[in-house]
Amino acid sequence: MQIKIDVASPQQQFISFEVTLPVEDNITDVYLPSWRPGRYQLGDFAKNIKSFYVFDDTGKRLPFKKISKAHWQVLTEKTSEIKVVYKYYAAELNAGSTYLDKTQLYVNPVNCTVFTDASALQNIFVSFSLPSHWDYAGPLPLKNNCLRAAHLDEWVDSPFIFSEHIQRQSFQVQDTKFHICFNGEIKPNWSRLIEDFELFATKQIEKFIEFPTSEYYFLFQILPYKIYHGVEHEKCTVIALGPTYAVFEELYVELLGVSSHELYHTWNVKAIRPHEMMPYDFKRENYSELGYLAEGVTTYMGDLMLYKSGIFDFKEYKLELEKQLQKHFDNFGRFNYSVAASSFDTWLDGYEAGAPGRKVSIYTEGCLIAFMLDVFLLRASDNQKSLDNVMRDLYFNFAKKGVGVKEADLKATIENYMGGADLSWFFEQYIHGTKAYETLLMDCFEYLGLELVTHPSTDLAAATLGMKLVPNPTQPHRLVVQQIYPGGPADLAGMMLNDEILGINEIAVTSADFVRWLKYFETDNKELTINRKSNVHHLVLPENQRTFYQQYKIEQLANPNKQQQSAFRAWSK
Repeated sequence: MQIKIDVASPQQQFISFEVTLPVEDNITDVYLPSWRPGRYQLGDFAKNIKSFYVFDDTGKRLPFKKISKAHWQVLTEKTSEIKVVYKYYAAELNAGSTYLDKTQLYVNPVNCTVFTDASALQNIFVSFSLPSHWDYAGPLPLKNNCLRAAHLDEWVDSPFIFSEHIQRQSFQVQDTKFHICFNGEIKPNWSRLIEDFELFATKQIEKFIEFPTSEYYFLFQILPYKIYHGVEHEKCTVIALGPTYAVFEELYVELLGVSSHELYHTWNVKAIRPHEMMPYDFKRENYSELGYLAEGVTTYMGDLMLYKSGIFDFKEYKLELEKQLQKHFDNFGRFNYSVAASSFDTWLDGYEAGAPGRKVSIYTEGCLIAFMLDVFLLRASDNQKSLDNVMRDLYFNFAKKGVGVKEADLKATIENYMGGADLSWFFEQYIHGTKAYETLLMDCFEYLGLELVTHPSTDLAAATLGMKLVPNPTQPHRLVVQQIYPGGPADLAGMMLNDEILGINEIAVTSADFVRWLKYFETDNKELTINRKSNVHHLVLPENQRTFYQQYKIEQLANPNKQQQSAFRAWSK
């Protein structure tokens, strides 16, 4: 399989592809991937394809029929190979996209490479027609302006950047060489960055004993506007972060967090993979209920490794865990849909708000499940075993053997480290059910000498009216309703999502002064004037004697006992 990539007119943002594929049958099916690993949702990449043609081995155009949005059927009875020629529109820039302009060619091959079933196992050779002064960064070695992949899975899992603005440094941990590559305007603090990256990479490798690859690339797309996005691959990650000026200041914690998260994915999901995704099927959805393992455990471990490696102190770490607690308690979907069911439905609406209170986040719920399982393991083993042991076993007993993990495998591995305890109740009630987490979380925190405490929300509208407000994206001086507490005053008054707040007690308000007016009328009856789809309504809020949307915090006990101190030390190392 041969691929030629040309960027003759980068200002148009169309990448030209020529893909040569050997054929044997009278009819050949050609596909474009329907999704990309790391985002378990259909991507519809074919919407970016134009000028799609197919030629035989003499250069003659061949007829074809489009079977579905990313599937073409070609008549190939009189040719030994076909050349598929098309242009791919590359105007989106994030950690999982493909992008072209006058400064760079950035490709996630899974977005834009056609393939056949026969070609999926063949070697792939890729050549380029690019500006000679562009530098290269990516996990596949570039030789004589060409890339080579052993098969389709390796090719589509190997994003790369050609650009004139790449800065790079490397460091070594055990047998693996790590490369950090920045593309875009940035002034890296290399000494600080490499010191921190060495620490969390070393700690993660310590937990798994070995790293799956001999080289690994952190590919950063640094952008001048706000963005936070990372995508994992077997030998690299792409991370989009911005704005530029904040990356080594207030966004540095985010840089560390997403980098540690994506590195942990090298073991968990790129190696330890749900059995439904072994191998990936790029033609259709790959449904699995194990999103809490793939993404939830990684969310938990990514931040925890920053604490265990000494980069974060406990105060810094608990801020990250508190964010997950807050998301959990603020999402009333936890009463309606399990994390296992929500994992299955990532393909439907897992990456958008969707219907209010319908589902939960596999990242948030999975993170808290991982924390509770971690404490269960510590408690059952006299603080000798933890979730680290479970993940290491899954890596050596399944991933290293090329075998996908089933939930029964995960459950059995945990139970083995807990001395044969039966965790059916936990999987049934908390993973496949919707039983409230709070009591179990409080018990786990107590075991570590910690306490889960609540405070009234500092957001006055949320605390007293039971609704969360955000600026209208098109008119920032106006506030709109983003979330409503079921049974709270706003709900009982008839408030709806996306209602725009115009006034309180017949006084016009803006986003700048609404809270001040709300405080002014704090002890009075309240009537809100709202704009609902260009209709003005007046809503009277019922009297209220309670608060809503509590803030959840983790505090260390003032005098933890010896058992709690021992457990906390074991959990922290």
